[in-house]
Amino acid sequence: MRKFLLAAVCLMAIAAGAAVLPRKATDLQIQMNGAKPIELSQYRGKPLVLAFILTTCSHCQYTTGLLVKLQTEFVAKGLQVIECAVNDGAAADVPNFIKHFQPNFPVGYSTDTVGVLSFLQHPVSSVPHMPMLAFIDRHGIIREQFQGSDAILNDDAKQEENLRAEIEKLVAIR
Repeated sequence: MRKFLLAAVCLMAIAAGAAVLPRKATDLQIQMNGAKPIELSQYRGKPLVLAFILTTCSHCQYTTGLLVKLQTEFVAKGLQVIECAVNDGAAADVPNFIKHFQPNFPVGYSTDTVGVLSFLQHPVSSVPHMPMLAFIDRHGIIREQFQGSDAILNDDAKQEENLRAEIEKLVAIR
């Protein structure tokens, strides 16, 4: 009965547009240009920031720059950042995006928008605001997630400070 009630509460939260947190991250495949796809599960044991971006979005590009800096700062604590472009034409856009922004982490793409929204428990009927970030602990649990319209991401002056605070919490989880 308890499991049934928990499942019902989770489904109601999803239907209402709220992602259930914390929750186990489902496995997700990210296509890589010129290489084998990566599976989210291969990063188990590392704190992970998974960013879904649009390669042509200036806000996503700004966030990428911050994530490059934070990846360098937190790599010694095991942090791994991964970006997944989800815009139309992402497969063709990613190589130029990498060349221009020179990320120090993998950047791939997904053509499965519904799968990405399902991973994030984002209602398909609601427009996502990019970028969308999931903070996943060493055990594969999504601890936090945000989209571009959330306060943590929508203030450029405070975004780096906000992301650093979330990453510090994430790497502290053992």
